Amino acid sequence: MAAPRRDTRGIVDPAGLLARVRFRRHRPAEPLRRHVETYWFIDWDLPEPYASHVVPHPSVNLTFQWDEDDAAGGPPYGELTGVALGLYTRKLTGRGRVCGAKFRPGGFRPYAPEAPVSHWTGRALPARDVFPAAGGDTPRSVVTPADDLARVAALDAFLLSLAPAPDPRADLAMDLVQHIRTDRTMRRVTDLAHAEGLSVRSLQRLFAGYVGVSPKWAILRYRIHEALELAGTRDDLDWAALAADLGYADQAHLARDFTTTVGVPPTAYAQAARQP
Repeated sequence: MAAPRRDTRGIVDPAGLLARVRFRRHRPAEPLRRHVETYWFIDWDLPEPYASHVVPHPSVNLTFQWDEDDAAGGPPYGELTGVALGLYTRKLTGRGRVCGAKFRPGGFRPYAPEAPVSHWTGRALPARDVFPAAGGDTPRSVVTPADDLARVAALDAFLLSLAPAPDPRADLAMDLVQHIRTDRTMRRVTDLAHAEGLSVRSLQRLFAGYVGVSPKWAILRYRIHEALELAGTRDDLDWAALAADLGYADQAHLARDFTTTVGVPPTAYAQAARQP
């Protein structure tokens, strides 16, 4: 399987976030890599609150979190987050940490085969409601070690203990999303269905069951990720050319989708990203 991406695709104002937190990615144990794309760790110690914003990937995330300030609240806990359809916002205060496992799009279903992944879409719930073993001492064993290697080992041990059964349809779903993610010429659901020898309806059912969103949603989301990444890193971006490259009818359609998803027009976002 491909290694986790090292870019900041999906993070709104990555420079602002990375100036305030320690953000790291780690690879899971080799047997997990077919289903789990990456582990991601964030630690913070902030003098004032900060709101982070992410345009989520079509992925399910399992996180173990600890708000270390006693006033903020309580012991470590686990949370399962389905694909977030809109902008995901997390307010960070005081001192804390998150240790997350990001499943490959299409890769979560074998771990919870009793429900379609669309069942979790737009939801965040206690991890123990899905995995009873994620309660008890598990959150503490993951987030309290100061050493990243110990946290990785604890996540590996937990996920390996779940031992999902092989599922060829999950494999197919993961491969299809990877096709969308890496092939910028894949702009229409009918093109994807034709390339894979599936009907559009079969493709839609597969995505509902294993990805949690429609194939059209995934195509549009990866377009926005590309635009967001370029807007934050390129000073000479030709928005009309980018719109055409991403398959939009014109620049106005790209601007509309970007504004709806990110909350500000693309040109305004790009201008703010260039400010020191």
